[in-house]
Amino acid sequence: MIQNPEQRVGVFIDTQNMYYSARHLFQRKVNFKGILADAVGKRRLIRAIAYVVRTKTHEESPFFEALQKAGIETKEKELMEYLSGQKKADWDVGLTVDIIRMLDMLDVIVLVSGDGDYIPLVEYVRNRGRIVEVMAFRETTSSRLVEVVDHYTNLSDAPKKYILANARTDGGGDKNKGARERRMTF
Repeated sequence: MIQNPEQRVGVFIDTQNMYYSARHLFQRKVNFKGILADAVGKRRLIRAIAYVVRTKTHEESPFFEALQKAGIETKEKELMEYLSGQKKADWDVGLTVDIIRMLDMLDVIVLVSGDGDYIPLVEYVRNRGRIVEVMAFRETTSSRLVEVVDHYTNLSDAPKKYILANARTDGGGDKNKGARERRMTF
């Protein structure tokens, strides 16, 4: 992949997708700062946005602050709880709308997610003459998404770089396990 220092880059992070992929595959947390550095490379970063979910307890606030200190904006959505007990907070549409709104100021869109729901977005953006790159864990990435992007980075190829070695998500039997997982700390 050729990188031009004049290329304007936008990085869009589907935080939930990445968090649960890393937890499932490695029982660890994601190094979002490392991902951002490689997503941008030597190009010009215009914006980096992480789409996050806030719970009623706000226990994830330290994680959001760590993202912001790393130069990543956060867009927050409240976790919705339905009468059935189901919980949901989906950012697919919000992330898609943001990319479309910013398209005229970007040359390269880096999507940090393996979610196949973004395939129509990727096709639209590429048809508008923009470069689309995806960074995600191959084991949890849609095969079709890999096929339709200009460049794919498999984060599983370099776990020491993209996974935080000392940040377990299983809690090691600790009674505060759930609280730590929700914080998704750096």
